Amino acid sequence: MPQRDGTPRAGYQSTTVAQARVRESDVTLPQESWIARYLTPRRSIPSSVYTILSVLGFVGVLAIWSALSYTRLVKPLFLPTPTEALAALWELLVRYGFLKDIWASTYRILAGFAIAAVVGVPLGVLMGSFKLFEALFERLIGVIRYLPASAFIPLFILWIGIGDAQKIAVIVFGSFFPLVLLVMDVAANVPRDYLDIAYTLGASRWQVFWKVLVPASLPGIVDSLRTILGWAWTYLIVAELVAANAGIGYMIIESQRYIETPRIIAGIVTIGILGLVSDTIFKQLYKWLFPYAERVNP
Repeated sequence: MPQRDGTPRAGYQSTTVAQARVRESDVTLPQESWIARYLTPRRSIPSSVYTILSVLGFVGVLAIWSALSYTRLVKPLFLPTPTEALAALWELLVRYGFLKDIWASTYRILAGFAIAAVVGVPLGVLMGSFKLFEALFERLIGVIRYLPASAFIPLFILWIGIGDAQKIAVIVFGSFFPLVLLVMDVAANVPRDYLDIAYTLGASRWQVFWKVLVPASLPGIVDSLRTILGWAWTYLIVAELVAANAGIGYMIIESQRYIETPRIIAGIVTIGILGLVSDTIFKQLYKWLFPYAERVNP
């Protein structure tokens, strides 16, 4: 009951609050199923589970490879065993200076990727920000990106010779045009509300571009660069197809001529490892630069 001055009595107040409050111990929450826990769209999962599943993916591929090769279901000529491929890789490293080939290929990939990024990122941001640049370049780049890089190798040889510049040009050609379109989409998809708020606060057009649109695009740009670097590695064999005397692709092509299947597998695995390393570096860079960006188990 309330007192005469209208305030509730202490005992009445505590009793009312206690009755209104439901103790968590008195409520039986339904047990969440593993389907709801792990198959809910965009819901994170425990880091330990994420790591285990990532490892299991590699283990599964290795198990299938082992089952097919050790049991001779597939002839060794077509699929050597993992131990044979590992032995071939060790022999390449110890006896044939494979580290020089790895460095030659890595240099070409990084050089081609850097050139594509330095030119492609600014152009993509301009195309995604200003319709003038989009109208001028989008259709042209959209057509060129469907042209196979391998078809331009004879022209690159005529124009710039058969040295490293020709191989880097193939990687630039294969990486530049998709990168521009990816970055354009990132810049074009910056929420319009960000720009309108900046205009409302008195920002000029160039202030909106440099201080709102570009910073808001940076996480997506880094993601696009990560994707394109992966594509650049896929152009390595094409780039080293003609007139190469060093590189992983050169080693793979030479091994194919002499039917050295374990060396071919060793070269392919090496490219995969280098690609995984570069992808991991970009993941960590993303987390370091943009800790505020939403990611689910990056």
